[in-house]
Amino acid sequence: MKKTTLALAAALLPLLSQAQDARIEAKVAALMKQMTVAEKVGQLHQLSGRQFTGPASSDYADKLADIRNGKVGSMLNVKGVADTREIQALALKSRLHIPLLFSLDVIHGYQTVFPVPLGESASWDMDAIALSARIAAREAAASGIHWTFAPMVDIARDPRWGRVMEGAGEDTFLGSAIARARVEGFQGKQLGATDSVMATAKHFAAYGAATAGRDYNAVDMSNQQLFEVYLPPFKAALDAGAATFMNSFNTLNGIPATGNAFLQRDILKGSWNFKGFVVSDWGSVREMVPHGYASDLADAAVKAINAGSDMDMEGYAYSQHLEDAVKSGKVKMKTLDDAVHRILVKKFELGLFDDPYRYSDAAREKAVLSDPSHRAAALDVAQKSIVLLKNERKTLPLSREPRRIAVIGPLADSQRDLEGGWVVQGERAKVVSILDGIRSHAGKAEVSYAQACASGCAGSEGFADAVATAAKADIVVLAVGETWDLSGEAKSRTDITLPGQQEKLFSALKATGKPVVVVMLAGRPLVFNTIADQADAIVYAWFPGTEGGNAVANVLFGDYNPSGKLPITFPRSVGQIPLSYAQYNTGRPVTDEKNVVYKSAYIDSVNTPRYAFGHGLSYTDFKYSGLALSSAAMSPDQKVTLSFDLANTGKAEGTEIVQLYLRDMVSSVVRPLKELKGFQKIHLKPGEQRRVSFTIDRNLLSFYNSQLAWGAEAGDFKLMVGSASDDIRLEGELKLQSK
Repeated sequence: MKKTTLALAAALLPLLSQAQDARIEAKVAALMKQMTVAEKVGQLHQLSGRQFTGPASSDYADKLADIRNGKVGSMLNVKGVADTREIQALALKSRLHIPLLFSLDVIHGYQTVFPVPLGESASWDMDAIALSARIAAREAAASGIHWTFAPMVDIARDPRWGRVMEGAGEDTFLGSAIARARVEGFQGKQLGATDSVMATAKHFAAYGAATAGRDYNAVDMSNQQLFEVYLPPFKAALDAGAATFMNSFNTLNGIPATGNAFLQRDILKGSWNFKGFVVSDWGSVREMVPHGYASDLADAAVKAINAGSDMDMEGYAYSQHLEDAVKSGKVKMKTLDDAVHRILVKKFELGLFDDPYRYSDAAREKAVLSDPSHRAAALDVAQKSIVLLKNERKTLPLSREPRRIAVIGPLADSQRDLEGGWVVQGERAKVVSILDGIRSHAGKAEVSYAQACASGCAGSEGFADAVATAAKADIVVLAVGETWDLSGEAKSRTDITLPGQQEKLFSALKATGKPVVVVMLAGRPLVFNTIADQADAIVYAWFPGTEGGNAVANVLFGDYNPSGKLPITFPRSVGQIPLSYAQYNTGRPVTDEKNVVYKSAYIDSVNTPRYAFGHGLSYTDFKYSGLALSSAAMSPDQKVTLSFDLANTGKAEGTEIVQLYLRDMVSSVVRPLKELKGFQKIHLKPGEQRRVSFTIDRNLLSFYNSQLAWGAEAGDFKLMVGSASDDIRLEGELKLQSK
């Protein structure tokens, strides 16, 4: 009986959804018949409101009047129940009482700060990543927010670009999985639930490939690379139900993304059939003028909306010029109506016409923001995100027996630097520093502390005190890295070595002869060759968030066995950038680092990365064995199962992220040496062994050819399974037969 009821409910869901869609369509159509052109244009105008409530309101009299008169459709940077209710009440005084959408950059937490997205991506844990987004959405929605400008799904292979911090790294397959997880986390089961927010897939498109890693810079690439590498995470976000997309600041092959009809009309709203709406990035419509693509703001408004950009964020192009453009015929009424329709549908789906204040409940805000389970989740996600880069002679985990631990470094007692960028409403005083985390976890061990140098470590005045502290200890934990404000938007750097004199500090401490464990905070891959060569252990903690200090301490003392893997390659020097594991072979490949003359190689450096994509160590050991294929050949319509044994041969419980790579040996378009095509997180007790399987089908072997046709070509494939892209343990061969 129960199964029958569930089956009936499942069968009815599509019908109920269709009925709901039809009701909304009817309501939108009826509303739009009442709207003037000016009121329609107002729905496309997004205004920032950092100071719209309270004493500063008088400075915004004209903009407040615009809200009251229905000339604003959305606000960003207004948060909290009290402020959102106040501004919404003003909007409801408009002639048609159309509610506002409240939006915010909720990137990695609202009040509870989770690791920065690149750090979370190192967990390779879709459930943890979705949980992080779910809690961020729950807190934001309880504070009056309807819509977040996340996730950023840009593929990025240049760590000079500061916004690598906000994404999932360099790989398309992993990035697509993370895009799905984040969208599902933010949006929940359906739009309109008061514990969810609309997600935004950004930045459409190819922003992560900005020339020279310089933010806002031009992008020039083939369409084959665009479709192969940079678009799939956006498609994954769309398939997961992303309500909105945001276009990007960059030009793509000479056309600003904001005015790019190929991206927005042909691909997104055309072949992908996207039903949501597109919002510009901050001022990107007006920026088409300095780009040299639009002659003035009026021209920019015309080119943006005709290309498919529905909402103008803080650009004032639509609000000032779109009504005239419609009247003059430069913009068709059909084009304006399409953009307005898309936005109104989302407002109806969120239930704002039924109750404009449904997200602004003071009691719910108080209850949700004080939920202790959120900090527990932040701890879990943070420790899953930490990557153990090095652990010589099993220096880690630390012992709690009576011994002396010296905690040293400019970031050891920092709270702000654990949060990273894009902090909305974090509780700074409640952030657990690395020093506090170690002290609370140390047991019988004695913990001493020396800062050594201030943030940035410009001088060495405190080095002597730090060396003296280290000399009295049995082991040193050195906390270094980049400060929170060195990664993120507009934080591109030509030099991504460890800032200031931090490596000199490390050398001074290492000279004491004491083991040195380095904990590194960062929002991007850094270059730290002296530490990489000489440190006894290295823990890459990223910017780990509110519970960062406890997460680091759990890893250091072995309460949590690290399992994180790098989602992006770490170079040896800036000269290697851009660098990815998924590089293409050349006619002169390097096969021997001792013989690189007349090869595609650098002659002044080892050509391998410092740490490869997928790298990450554990406190236990894993053995791979017994690879088998269900068939050595497959037709296009068949599937093949690859299986192998994974055993925990160490003394501790641990989680291994097994990775499946493949290489198409000969094809009409040269393929990468390796492509990630599968991964699984496997937890094993000491001595436990498990059979692990991956299913390989035609889609997994497919790619975009030079004509942008998606498909697999008959031929030979190498299959590789391992612990990292440079640590392949097992290999097999598969032949794809022609039809």
